[in-house]
Amino acid sequence: MHINAVFEGGGVKGISLAGAVKAAELAGVHFSRVAGTSSGSIVAAVLAAGYTADEMKKIIEATPFQSLLKRAPFFNTRIIGPALRVLIKKGLYSGEALENWIRRILLDKGIFTFSDIPAGKLYIVASDITNGKLLVLPDDLRHYGINPSTFPVAKAVRMSCSIPYFFDPVILRLIGAPARGKSFNEQFVYVVDGGLLSNFPLWLFDRQSKGGPEPLPVVGFQMVGKNRNDPHHIDGPVSMLTAMFETMLSAHDERYIEQQNRDRTIKIPTLGISTTHFNLSTAESMKLYESGLKAGKEFFSSWRPGQ
Repeated sequence: MHINAVFEGGGVKGISLAGAVKAAELAGVHFSRVAGTSSGSIVAAVLAAGYTADEMKKIIEATPFQSLLKRAPFFNTRIIGPALRVLIKKGLYSGEALENWIRRILLDKGIFTFSDIPAGKLYIVASDITNGKLLVLPDDLRHYGINPSTFPVAKAVRMSCSIPYFFDPVILRLIGAPARGKSFNEQFVYVVDGGLLSNFPLWLFDRQSKGGPEPLPVVGFQMVGKNRNDPHHIDGPVSMLTAMFETMLSAHDERYIEQQNRDRTIKIPTLGISTTHFNLSTAESMKLYESGLKAGKEFFSSWRPGQ
């Protein structure tokens, strides 16, 4: 069976999505087109590149996720350093390590730009906070004068994963006609995590299938469950910003899903692990993976397309 799949964002909790992908493979499901937001965009990208669930699991086991949090030593100065970095760079951490990590993974399958992936196979959601609008990559890059086919997939993933104030925003510069008549400063656009505007874009393939041939069934992979019960301790600007984006992303887990979407959505418990818990242990990573595997098996054992 072939499906189109949409993967929700959720920081490190996205590890659980790989387990659900394994369950889909065990059920004989093949992914035709994929889309994702934030960590969901990572899963979507590696699937589009040709990775299997077992290969994804090996990547998870080999990756110390805290190594993706990089910043200059100066900004590690207690209290002042992180706050100063947010003020100057607009993020606690650079997103370069994350981008380089996903770039290496994709290059191992011969994928660098969107031209290396069949057209329409992969969509990544990001948020243009300069103009206040949702971006569906790669197609929407045309509005900025950028050729979608030559844009690096890893850069698009980084854009979608740039949790506000946690990772630096990605800055795009308008090219050609979109830049004409604008001042130098007006030619730059700030892009952050797609979860800001659409963390679970189930609508994406529904929208594109209208008026065309019989569409493939769409299955959503969603992470559910509240974060740790302990309240956020706010004692300064950095801790307040951390609490803000944790609350923003977690709110998506609690939103109401209509019945038609509920029936086609795999709900994966995230075991109380928070979005930005990048120093999670190997055991925690595998618990997330197993949670996704269990939820996926339960879903596909009873799911019937169109019912």
